[in-house]
Amino acid sequence: MNLKYDLRGVSASKDEVHAAIQHLDKGLYPNAFCKILPDYAAGSARHCNLLHADTAGTKTSLAYLYWRETGDLSVWPGVAQDAIVMNLDDMACVGCTDNIMLSSTIGRNKNLVTGDVIAAVIRGTSDFVEKMQQHGVHIQLAGGETADVGDIVRTIDVGFTAFARMKRSDLLVNNIRPGDVIVGLASFGQATYETEYNGGMGSNGLTAARHDVLSKKYAEKYPESFDPHLPESVVYTGNQELTNLISVPDGAGTQQIPVGKLILSPTRTYLPVLQEILKNYRKKIHGLIHVTGGGQTKALKFVKNVHLIKDNLFDLPPLFRLIQESSGTDWKEMYQVFNMGHRMEIYLSPKDADAVMAIAEKYGIESRIIGRVKRAQGERVTVKSPYGKFEY
Repeated sequence: MNLKYDLRGVSASKDEVHAAIQHLDKGLYPNAFCKILPDYAAGSARHCNLLHADTAGTKTSLAYLYWRETGDLSVWPGVAQDAIVMNLDDMACVGCTDNIMLSSTIGRNKNLVTGDVIAAVIRGTSDFVEKMQQHGVHIQLAGGETADVGDIVRTIDVGFTAFARMKRSDLLVNNIRPGDVIVGLASFGQATYETEYNGGMGSNGLTAARHDVLSKKYAEKYPESFDPHLPESVVYTGNQELTNLISVPDGAGTQQIPVGKLILSPTRTYLPVLQEILKNYRKKIHGLIHVTGGGQTKALKFVKNVHLIKDNLFDLPPLFRLIQESSGTDWKEMYQVFNMGHRMEIYLSPKDADAVMAIAEKYGIESRIIGRVKRAQGERVTVKSPYGKFEY
């Protein structure tokens, strides 16, 4: 049976995309988390270039719904952050945490998306850059393109391209090995550099979350917010309204957050944390995995002949419980689509784990050893959870 994710026209595994690009050059270090290029900028054999592009994905469609329903422009700066972080945290996984250039590409349907939205997205971009500057992460905005393309964009699309030049000696290329432990950095909660509780969504799985959680009424009110070719059975099949309140932890108590805003929590960046970890423990780190498309199976693309056993995951955050309860999605699919509570994995020797986790805790980010690496024939992941044991 097809995953509901596939029926909605998206893919957690991106099998067709990977098949289409398998013949392309994989760069200087094929096992690196993102492609590393020769130093075309200056021709130095001791340096390399990184050029990375990504978008906020279908999270923009949810922001559009929330804005149309409430008039609240405050969700749009977070969309800019979503697209930026999907670039920068990938690049951080090869050791790049500073001196980065950014260029934006924004396409909108002018008939539906006003200039106030564009201004909010651009303001969110500059605010994020300023906040990172305060934490020692230097990002330079290089302009970009904003176009009115209503014929091809149903609402709005927000993307960024990032460029950096760095020493090859500073690179981190995945060399995940048997005996490593896996330290997970939580995707939820409130980091010291965040202004509110983060539900932990990131920018993956939004198609599933939006349709599985929200009421069918949004299909009728906003047909522009989804692909009209989708089977009706997978379009807005949930029972929640955007403004329904959900309880989330708040210190010793709880707070109430609207469903729409909880799912729209801006994608957390780990740049300040990883910059400090790499400054002190770069040679101790055997691998960094940004848990995005593919959820808990993401690391399979960067390992060889190992078995990743994840048997100590974080307690399930309220957001992911809401998604599962609203959708009835099989738990195995949930762990393959969503990060389920941690969005960064650090692979290293057990003796070095406590020092790395102490740095994360300093930034208000929960961390724990979520699993370990064993020798195997071939590559596989085992997730052991309160909801079952799943093999990938």
